[in-house]
Amino acid sequence: MNLANKISIFRILLAPGIVASLVYYHPARDWLRFLALGLFLVGILSDAVDGFLARRNHEQTELGALLDPIADKFLILSTLISCATIHGLPVWMRVPAWFNLIVISRDILLVAGTMVLFAIRGRWNVRPNWVGKWTTFAQMLVIPSVLLGLASTPWLVAAAAALTVLSAAGYVRVGIRLLG
Repeated sequence: MNLANKISIFRILLAPGIVASLVYYHPARDWLRFLALGLFLVGILSDAVDGFLARRNHEQTELGALLDPIADKFLILSTLISCATIHGLPVWMRVPAWFNLIVISRDILLVAGTMVLFAIRGRWNVRPNWVGKWTTFAQMLVIPSVLLGLASTPWLVAAAAALTVLSAAGYVRVGIRLLG
């Protein structure tokens, strides 16, 4: 297993620490919010590093192509769901449930579409497009914004939601074209 894939696995392993930090958060233990933020930022950085290393070392693999988006989704979804469902979090640290519904629905759509394409065509060859990459980036930006309680968070959530819907529509269009 190459270094880039190990970094992707490391990113997956950060998620339980983030979730635990949020579960045990209390205003008297505000440092846990910053621990969650720090772990998440390490995850974002590791996402950039693993892709760079794989390209630089010519070590792009099918495993890496599968692990990288799984690691992204695990990191993002576990944090977003935690920020929506943990009752002890202050209101300003909460992610709206409708946003999670949009993000999760898109991800289910992508997984289901990929499975259908694989079943019908016998191969998995869906590549992320630029809208998809910007969507992931916007979703990643929502989390630090929420954890820091920034006033711009509602606008960022709305922009990330719009990109998520646009991305889903684009992937559906590509899937239909590949099937047709």
